[in-house]
Amino acid sequence: MELIRPDTHIDFLGKRKIAMGISGILVAASIILIIIKGLNFGIDFTGGTEVETRFAQAPAISDVRNALAPKGFGNATIQQYGSPKEIMIRVQNRDGSKSSVISNEVLDALSAKFGAHQVEMRSVEYIGPQVGKELARDGILAVLLAMAAIFIYVMFRFEMRYAVGADLALLHDPIIVLGAFAVTGMEFNLTVVAAVLTVIGYSINDTIVVFDRIRETNAANRKKKHPEDETTVANVAINQTLSRTLITSFTVLLVLVALFFLGGKVIHGFSFALLVGVIVGTYSSIYIASPIMLMMKGRSQADDEATKKLEARP
Repeated sequence: MELIRPDTHIDFLGKRKIAMGISGILVAASIILIIIKGLNFGIDFTGGTEVETRFAQAPAISDVRNALAPKGFGNATIQQYGSPKEIMIRVQNRDGSKSSVISNEVLDALSAKFGAHQVEMRSVEYIGPQVGKELARDGILAVLLAMAAIFIYVMFRFEMRYAVGADLALLHDPIIVLGAFAVTGMEFNLTVVAAVLTVIGYSINDTIVVFDRIRETNAANRKKKHPEDETTVANVAINQTLSRTLITSFTVLLVLVALFFLGGKVIHGFSFALLVGVIVGTYSSIYIASPIMLMMKGRSQADDEATKKLEARP
């Protein structure tokens, strides 16, 4: 199926300065928002109280959440463990509230909803903020290691300038995703970190497809008497892969929209991060990765010409 013919001639790179200017504004705004407003970190990072409960009958997660909402625990992390009757609930501690008080409030809310003898509290555990700091550090480290591994891979498969273009495009994507979370105030937790890593993988896949087409065309051009310049080659490569890019992105977005609106609150942040990330990742593979690669090519040629002029002086 071809949504767009491969012989289209849309001048994407002719607008690269405008596109990169827009990206620069979005990245700068995202960084400022993250610094000034900050992210709404979830229990995974801030710490809280973990309550393990057992029900007489397996409850629906949505019913458990509805029972906790009136007590102010609507953002609790709720999941099954062991059997369907065993539910683990993690809630943020209010200022000055002890875990024992929080756990009793959770039990009271569940008892009011399901019945006093239908639910029992099996254990209570306090999750300290130190654990959250370690998780935040590990999450950042995971993103950096992924980008470093991708940089090394692209550098060996292509050239250094391709690797720089790919990695800067990858850095562009998660920053804007984090900026979207800062703007909306949505909860940022470990599932969002997983989504950010997924966005990086998705974005580099599309970038590699374009880079492969550029390399193949460059190899064919070397045999010509009048080869095309690399900007034209890159533009042709983007046009030739445009149908694949749009079909892939569109089908992924259909799934993510369904998850966002119908998947429930548990994966709300995850699906939102992927929605923003897929859109931004598709944009960056066209307007960020290739333009940066071409800029480095031009800078390298300018340096070579300057060196030759210096060497030619008497």
